[in-house]
Amino acid sequence: MMGLALVRGMAFCYSYRPDKAELNNELGMIMAYELAPLPYSKDALEPHIDAATMEIHHGKHHAAYVANLNKAVAGNAALENKPLDQLLASLSTVPDNIRTAVRNNGGGHWNHTFFWKLMGPKAGGAPTGALAEDLTATFGSVAGFQEKLEAAGLGRFGSGWAWLVVNRSSKLEIISTPNQDNPIMDGSGLPVLGVDVWEHAYYLKYQNRRADYLKAWWNVVDWSAVAANYAAAKK
Repeated sequence: MMGLALVRGMAFCYSYRPDKAELNNELGMIMAYELAPLPYSKDALEPHIDAATMEIHHGKHHAAYVANLNKAVAGNAALENKPLDQLLASLSTVPDNIRTAVRNNGGGHWNHTFFWKLMGPKAGGAPTGALAEDLTATFGSVAGFQEKLEAAGLGRFGSGWAWLVVNRSSKLEIISTPNQDNPIMDGSGLPVLGVDVWEHAYYLKYQNRRADYLKAWWNVVDWSAVAANYAAAKK
């Protein structure tokens, strides 16, 4: 398959060849972990996140994490049947020869599945209720929280994520993780919100302007989804 991406008027052609795991999935074979469709159309987050980025981010990058995770756990029934959050919380029990693959690709699958659900069309605005109150109590204001999360995203060298979590003390905290790591892996907190700062999340539209991407991202955050995550994490 061939695809075309446009960056500031320049066309970049890329080729894509599905691997065996992806072909099996397309042919209807049951896989241990599956890629869910986006909960909205690829262009639903325009103009803040462009359709081309969403198509590649979900259809290529996220799909590859799922395919590679399935490849890593293939033949290990205990891992194939384990819920993904439980798998990531018990990486020390995963065999050494596949642990890195499970960490990277399992993390990529969980993180992106979580990420898509945090966003939506006609979203943005500001949080309300207990979430808004506790953000203000912890960070001084909602705007102060947003500034600190953006700083965590900007401060993450290379690729990774910035997170709002409910930590072990049941308090809100901002952390960042490298690569596709997440707070579930080390038990540092329960994710409430997370933003992807890998370049593939923003480069087609924002190039190297990560700060601009992070500021624009608030326009697509579905605060009702974030509030639901917060309520669940507090239980």
